[in-house]
This record gives sequence, structure tokens and C-alpha cells, in this order.
Amino acid sequence: MKYLLKKKVLIPILACTIFFSGTAFKNDFFEIAKQIEIFTTLFKELNMNYVDETNPGDLMDTAIKSMLADLDPYTNFMNEQDVEAARINNTGDYTGIGARVKTFKDKLVIVEPYKDYPADKAGLKAGDEIIKVGDILIETYKEDSGSLLKGASDTPVEVTYKRQGKMHTTTIKRAEVEIKAVPHFSMVNDKTGYIVLSRFNNKAHAETNYALRDLKAQGAEQIILDLRGNPGGLLNEAIKIVNLFVPKGQLVVTTKSKVKKYNKTYYTQKEPIDTDIPLVVIIDGKSASASEIVSGSLQDLDRAVIVGSRSFGKGLVQRPKQLTYGTQVKITISRYYTPSGRCIQSLDYWNRNEKGEAVRVKQENYNEFKTKNGRKVFDGGGVFPDVVFSASKNSAITNAITQSDLIFNYATDYYYKHKLDNIKNLKLTDTDFSNFKNYLKTNNFSFKTDTEKALYKALEAATNEELNDNIEKDFNTLITNLEVSKTSVIDENKDYLLELLTEDIVKRYVYREGLYEYYIVNDPKIKKAAKILADASIYQDYLN
Repeated sequence: MKYLLKKKVLIPILACTIFFSGTAFKNDFFEIAKQIEIFTTLFKELNMNYVDETNPGDLMDTAIKSMLADLDPYTNFMNEQDVEAARINNTGDYTGIGARVKTFKDKLVIVEPYKDYPADKAGLKAGDEIIKVGDILIETYKEDSGSLLKGASDTPVEVTYKRQGKMHTTTIKRAEVEIKAVPHFSMVNDKTGYIVLSRFNNKAHAETNYALRDLKAQGAEQIILDLRGNPGGLLNEAIKIVNLFVPKGQLVVTTKSKVKKYNKTYYTQKEPIDTDIPLVVIIDGKSASASEIVSGSLQDLDRAVIVGSRSFGKGLVQRPKQLTYGTQVKITISRYYTPSGRCIQSLDYWNRNEKGEAVRVKQENYNEFKTKNGRKVFDGGGVFPDVVFSASKNSAITNAITQSDLIFNYATDYYYKHKLDNIKNLKLTDTDFSNFKNYLKTNNFSFKTDTEKALYKALEAATNEELNDNIEKDFNTLITNLEVSKTSVIDENKDYLLELLTEDIVKRYVYREGLYEYYIVNDPKIKKAAKILADASIYQDYLN
């Protein structure tokens, strides 16, 4: 144990020695050295003298994560597995079975098999629960069980999985997997091209460039760029994508930090593809970071009409820093600002409420900025579209439903119960929504609001003070009324929830590729975008 302890103690000391060489730390060198010394001596005494056997690695992991949790959710410690996951995210390449997989303690669930990749060819479907890989049971495997599916190209892996209560076994031959930044592009009509940009990896610009040129060759005279659900990625790729539509030498984004070397201005570096082609960008509440740099800068430059719902609101930039033993720390180093000078960060992680929660910037505290043509835009709450579609009316409850996997599981059940000849004609009805609400009940969906938590806490206090006899009846009435209110909130979000259900169901039948084809025929935001682009005067009215 002493040897292991010595090794674990040396890791943070070595890392901190490297840190001390940075400019940002020199002014605080004494205070940092003092705190490191205190922590090192505490860590040593704790592990050497605690009454029970300790695990220095687990203690250090907890210490690091607890420290970083006080900052923001984007400043993270990355172990070797996390570093590899980040590499895959940035490159879009890895070797495995070709499926998006969710890891649980006792199983691996196929979330989405990629069309024509090994998992798909082996017959795996979304919702399949892998319980065994080779001879290894997932529930007994202590490491990252998802790594069991990866391996060298052309090597076989046997998986045992459960589908609709029945067990199956199949062998999958691993292969090189390429996750495209642009999974789809096509013509919406004879004049309008449609490009889906799903991530900002290091292929984002090249693939968007190719799609744009190809669509123009097909006759596209106007473009729809869909950034919905795009969580962001590489800053430089975002700048190069803006450069496709704006001239060389145009300011796109500025970053500001307490460390001078991170204060930078980013301009377009190359000649554009087309500075005049009419452009509509579609965003939603999951469009974040680099997606907001693209949509926000194109809005500020009056180069595109933005359609959809308010974006996520992430105005922070991270950079990975190498640590020892193959680990990294990803640190928020700066805020970014679009050409008008606004930062669209929506949550304040540095001035939290009494519960320690980051607070959303209030609308009355937004600052006004002007686009190139003098249109009003605001900071503080993401990118606000020029043409607004309503989003979820209560993100807390809808998030709880999606995070519980009930939409995903309902879509799986729907797929096995319905045979559909033409998925493009799928229209979920009021009956389908009622069935989904019943599904929530039968699967014991529960969500406690902050109001309920406060009421239960008050009842507990009253019970301890022997006052509950007088308030218990009123308490039960309030809880009943709250349940009715929560049901009403679900009904208010009917359109939003049906949209999520439809997306998952369509992917079951025709993969993600078919989902985009479904969108072109049925999606109201794409229809609105095409309508704006079809009339030059309407398009210009939005920009002027």
C-alpha cells in the first residue's frame, strides 16, 4: 500500500510542477504551493492512519472531481478512456462494431446501429440489450464494458443479447468506423439544397465544403444548413465553415481570457465558396458551442436567416492540457464573442444561488448589440432565431422523460408492434399520445418538482416537531393538485414529445439516413426555411 500511495501522491505533485511553469500561475505561486503542501500531507496522513483500508486512487478521483464540480460542467478530468473518447469525437474514426451504445451496470444497450456497419449486418437493432461479450458477463465486468466491443479491424466478437425478452447470440466482425460530420445532404426542391451538420469534428469543414459544392452543381440556388442537435466541437472548424459563406478577412469570433495568450481574434482565412447564395440556418435548444459560433456570427453579419428555437447558450471555450500517465484535464480557458461583441453564455457558474446551482441570466439583464445591418441582437441566452418555433414548455419534466429512456423504449416497442410500408407517411395521432402517457404510468415514471421536494421537507420538519396532524390533510391535497398540474404540463408539451417520439420511431425503420428524408417531407422548420428562401423579398426583410 505504501508503494501505491507514494505513486499516487507523486502524480499530482508532478502535474502541479508542470503547472507552475505557466504564466497564469506565477503570481499565485506561493498560495498554490502552500495548498498543494497541505493537501499532500493530509492525503498521506489519511491513507496511512485511517482505521479501515483506503483506496488512494478512488480518494484522489473523488477529490479531483469534487474540486472541478465547483467550477463548470465543461472543466473535466479525463482518464485514458475519456481521452480516447475525445479523440474519436474529434476525428470521427474508430474500430468497433459500428453502433452507438449506452453503458449500464449490467448491460450495454444498442442506441443506434449505423447503417451497413458490422452491428447492422449482424442484425442488431436499437433497443437490443447486450448482456455478454465473449465469455464476459457485463454485470460482473468492473472496467469500461463498452471497450469490449472495440478491437482490431476484422477481428470477431461474440455477443449475447436480449430482444423483447428472448435471448440471442451472434458474432460481429469489427471494422473501421467513420462517423460523418455531414451525415446527409440533398435537394429539398429544384432550387434548394439541404445540408445536415451534426458535429464539429476535424472533417466538418471538408464535408460541408463538399456538400455545398455538390448541391450547387445539382442546381441549388439557396441553402438550408441544419445545426439542430449539434453539440459543437472544434472552434477552427466552425470558423472555416463560416468562411464558406463570407469573404476572406472577416472577423468571426473573439476569445477573452485572464491568460493573455488565450485572447485571440479569429478571421476567415480563405476565399469563400459563395458570399451571395441565400442561406437559412436551423437551430434548436441542443445546438451549442461551435453551432452557436456559426449561427451567431452568420446572424451578426446578416449573412443568414436563423430559424428554430433558442440555442443552448454555451459561450465558453475549453482546451485540453496533458497530464501524466496518459490523462488530461479539459479546462475552460476563455469566453467567446461573436462579431457584434455578444457572449451568448446562458448559465452563470460563478454566481450561484443558495443551493449552489448555476443560475440562468435573466432576460432583463441581457445586453443589446447590433448586427451589421443594425438589427438588434442580445447576449446572455443563446442565439435567438429570427423565425421562432416553440420548444419544450417545461424542460425539467421533458428532460426527465427523455433521460429515463422512456421515449427510446416506447419507440422500440412501437417498432415491434407496427409494420409500416411507407415511413414518410407516419403521423403520430392523439391516440398515440394517449398510449404514450399510459406507457409512462405503467413504467412508473416519476418526477419530483422543486415544489414537491420543498413540501416533503416541510412535512418532515412538521413531523419532527409533532405538528403534522394539523397539516397532513392539506399536504395530501397539495400533492394531488401537483400531480394534476404535472399531467397538464405533459399535455402542454404534446407537440414536442410527439416530435421526439417520431424521430426515434422513424430511425427504427430507416436509420438516421431515412430520418433526414422524412424531415424533408414532413418537418415544419425545413418547410418554413424553404418558404423564406423561395421569396427574395421575404428573405431580405428578415435581414434588413
